[in-house]
Amino acid sequence: MGNKEFSKEISPDGNDRLRIKISITKGAITDIVVQYESRIMDKWHPIVRYDCSHGFFHRDILHPKGETTKQAIPIQNLKDALTYAEQDIKDRWEWYKERFKKGMKK
Repeated sequence: MGNKEFSKEISPDGNDRLRIKISITKGAITDIVVQYESRIMDKWHPIVRYDCSHGFFHRDILHPKGETTKQAIPIQNLKDALTYAEQDIKDRWEWYKERFKKGMKK
């Protein structure tokens, strides 16, 4: 029971990581946060976050200027949602990073 929080490096150079926070009550997952962060120009930037705040599972695409694009994901089971979020970031972190970096130039 309680919270588990950990990070995983996802790039060989250590400049990209996945931070995961899981809340568990009576053996069931009750909340998740999965966030992809990248170190760009010696500063860590959150780039993509999956969570259940606002009462539904969704993905936040974070932009360099502070804007956020929210996309609802129709998955109710939080165990499945956790798997989906982690796999999406592992599969597409390089694409997310390039998109973020392009936004820094505008």
